[in-house]
Amino acid sequence: MEKIHSYIKRYYTKILDDGKNLTVYDLFNWKKVDVILKNYKTSEIITEMRNLEFPENYSQNACDIIASKYFRKAGIKDNEIEHEYSLKQVAHRMVSFWMEALIDEGLLERGEESNIFYDEMVFALINQMYAPNSPQWFNTGLKLAYDIAGEPQGNYYFDEEKKEVVLSKDNYSRTQSSACFILSIEDKLLGPNSITDHFVTETKLFKGGSGTGTNFSCIRAEGEKLSGGGYSSGLMSFLKALDRNAGAIKSGGTTRRAAKMVCLDENHPEILKFITWKSKEEEKVRALSKMGYDADLNGEAYETVSGQNSNNSVRFSNDFMKKVLDLTSNPDTTISLKGRVDSSLNREIKVKEIWDSFIKSAWVCADPAPLFKDTFNAWHTCPAGEDGNPYAKHNQINSTNPCGEYAFLDDTSCNLASINLYKFYNTNKKEFDIEGFLHVVSLTQLILEASIFHGQFPTIEIARKTYNFRATGLGVSNLASLLLAMGYPYDSEEARAITQIIIGILTGQSYYISSLMAEKVGPFEKYGLNKDYMLKVMRNHIRVVDPNILLQSKEALEKGLDINKYEGLDYIPYIPNRSFLNEKGLDYLVLALERSWKNALLSGEKYGFRNAQVSVIAPTGTISFAMDSSATSIEPFFSHIVYKKLVGGGSMMLSNPVIFETLKLLGYSKQESDEIIEYIEGLDGKIEGAPHLKEDHLPIFDTANKCGSGKRYIKPMGHVLMMAAIAPMISGAISKTVNLPKEATISEIENIVISAWKLGVKGLTVYRDSSKAAQPLNTSLTDTKNVDLESLTYETLLNYAKLLKENRQKSSASQREKIIGIRNGRTHPAQIEDVKIYTTVNRRDNNEISEIYITTDREGSIITGLLNSLSKAISVMLQYHVPAKDISKMLRGQKYEPYGFVQKHPYIKYVTSISDLISKIIDIELGDFTRVQVKPEDDERFMELKSHPLHIKQEPSDKPLEKLYGVTCATCSSSRMVKNGTCMVCLDCGSTTGCS
Repeated sequence: MEKIHSYIKRYYTKILDDGKNLTVYDLFNWKKVDVILKNYKTSEIITEMRNLEFPENYSQNACDIIASKYFRKAGIKDNEIEHEYSLKQVAHRMVSFWMEALIDEGLLERGEESNIFYDEMVFALINQMYAPNSPQWFNTGLKLAYDIAGEPQGNYYFDEEKKEVVLSKDNYSRTQSSACFILSIEDKLLGPNSITDHFVTETKLFKGGSGTGTNFSCIRAEGEKLSGGGYSSGLMSFLKALDRNAGAIKSGGTTRRAAKMVCLDENHPEILKFITWKSKEEEKVRALSKMGYDADLNGEAYETVSGQNSNNSVRFSNDFMKKVLDLTSNPDTTISLKGRVDSSLNREIKVKEIWDSFIKSAWVCADPAPLFKDTFNAWHTCPAGEDGNPYAKHNQINSTNPCGEYAFLDDTSCNLASINLYKFYNTNKKEFDIEGFLHVVSLTQLILEASIFHGQFPTIEIARKTYNFRATGLGVSNLASLLLAMGYPYDSEEARAITQIIIGILTGQSYYISSLMAEKVGPFEKYGLNKDYMLKVMRNHIRVVDPNILLQSKEALEKGLDINKYEGLDYIPYIPNRSFLNEKGLDYLVLALERSWKNALLSGEKYGFRNAQVSVIAPTGTISFAMDSSATSIEPFFSHIVYKKLVGGGSMMLSNPVIFETLKLLGYSKQESDEIIEYIEGLDGKIEGAPHLKEDHLPIFDTANKCGSGKRYIKPMGHVLMMAAIAPMISGAISKTVNLPKEATISEIENIVISAWKLGVKGLTVYRDSSKAAQPLNTSLTDTKNVDLESLTYETLLNYAKLLKENRQKSSASQREKIIGIRNGRTHPAQIEDVKIYTTVNRRDNNEISEIYITTDREGSIITGLLNSLSKAISVMLQYHVPAKDISKMLRGQKYEPYGFVQKHPYIKYVTSISDLISKIIDIELGDFTRVQVKPEDDERFMELKSHPLHIKQEPSDKPLEKLYGVTCATCSSSRMVKNGTCMVCLDCGSTTGCS
């Protein structure tokens, strides 16, 4: 049997052929690591694993995430250790499984070829060049490596000998490697594929840690007639019930909520209720928040309302969007809402009413998101489905997975992997290793195919259709590091051109490898029905690459097609200007792009394709951290400040390590670079105003959000244009956030959505800062003259009313009681990252706290002035007899830099800001230890404090509910949760709110 072209070869492991008796694991230096993760809020140990084995270059953060999330914790008998203790074990069990699957499938020959595959894939995995999605790490190879079979979980696979779907005999002989599922549903209450059955299927998937996406447009609306008499309770009633079901199930048995996508077509009778569902629920959250309930996304307020366990999307057609464009001329234009089975509910509604509600809801709470259904389906490779009917709704792309990147037929699944782009860039040579990239792309497509061949799936339909279409999802991570190292601003034509080309190479090479697999073992089962449609999509991809390639296409020539005219598209795909590439010596990227697509087209026309799809852009949250990526997916940097975890606990604040390479590229000396980096670290990431830095270099360092006290950030259209550049070069879709500042207007969001549609983006998520209720509310009055009543909690509003009453009754203000002479006090030392803070609490003779002084070792810095001002403000409030507990409540939970791990204080181990630190210190001085991480009941220092004459007993009535600000991680309680595609990811433990 011939090898698969030239890509089963030694590229990174050639030394293993030199007869030195080495293994692939000998190519790395290894170290011993302890992994101890704690909940920041409770100090409870989440994971404690000692003496683990990792490569020397792995960060503590990568070790923590891989060990805590991906090491098998039970059932292993190796030297009396029942859990995996080395990355070698994890790499071996996964790669061995993929190798055996490919041998069984006939895509590898056992012996030299399979040995090369094993060594190259182990090397690339350990070298952090690629990573499969999380279910692979969880499930793959447990039976093969450790004889862990597991009880049957009701999964299915397609038996090629029997030509039918059968039940899996156990849980781990085959792998459940898919994170992405799209489910269908029918408009019936009972039976297969019914609403009731949907509860069961979703529960099964959530239990396994996967997410689901479904289009619910077929469900009849409220008031539609039922066959047995009576009227339907309506779509929204079932969506709310399914939402409750998802909220009750912790995904994968962890603390994470289940991930879910809910789609609805524009013409459903309940479309307005659906659009405003979440925004109205947000109003309830804000009301509950004002009453003192915890408004964190995992808190009581959000648990009380509905609709919080899904990402909601509205599918807009081209016809609808064209009417939106025409609203200025025709504001009264309408569309028809149609009952699903009952025409009596049909009615006309103004397009403006739907559109305005949609945009306002997106502005209020970032939901729902737009999906442009005609754009999705114009790039659909299999509209004939299984039955050959390209006009059937069930053969359309009706929904995506929860994160929005996998878009294909209902009742299908996709397993994903991502390539760490920065690993292929040589900063000394200033070259992208295109051959190494092609090599890893090729072999990674093989592992995704292997995971289908030896995979198992949650339903009979998904098992059958996954077998019939074999969609795979290869994507990228760490794009922002690559662009920064190359010296191009994220928001630039150059960056978009480079990104389009590299992702185009990935997709073209993936299709080429898929065609070579088809040459050996045949194309996907339903390729024959969908051949013409798939080749049409391939030709449209190639028109973006170089239409002249089509002059070699047999199909195009026979059909007399115009090589420059896109087939079935209502728009012209966005192609960034590539003219700079020759000048910059990057023309080799264009040549690789053209070569990969020429190979894909000619080989695909001859042999077909093994896989109906090959690429998506997933959010890559957890696996990006496992690869030590500085940025996730195609997202720009969140900030230029990173926190390096230390082996002994705690962390230190550093600037983004890629910045130094960029400064070197731009011609700055080492001393100049050091001074620029010192400036960035001293100002929490702010880069404008840095010494030596030229004004025209500033855009290169722009991030998704403002850094520190800086003002610069990537403008929203920069995100949209990057998506538009990538869209025509991938099979699926893009999971990406378009970030907007708090002050962004409704019209700005409208412009972004319309622009995305015009540019051919299939769907997007628009997030305006502070658009969720999990944001700060004022818990005390700091400005009684210009108070914003809407921002006050009810308790604070009541206090404000009392204050107004008292002011009317008093002819003069209360007197300030200044402190004179020697004070009695206590000093609390603390260190947040590398900032040392000393807080001195002084008291009056009656033990009442009278003054608080805050100092730091940062002499002459901005932070010193701010702390002096904070000290004075707090002390003046205390001298006016404002209760210390109220001041603590005012400061509690505020979030700004520096924040994170705390050293040098016996009880406080984590704070969200210096204000939060002061709040905790005041609580301690009042005898309240409920909000610190270390409870000191058995500490002699605490006993001394309790018996100290200055100690004030904390009464139960003085303990109001603690108000948390921002979003905390459900796994580790860290406040460092950031937007990542349609979901959020924890920068400390890697947990996500989605399905990646």
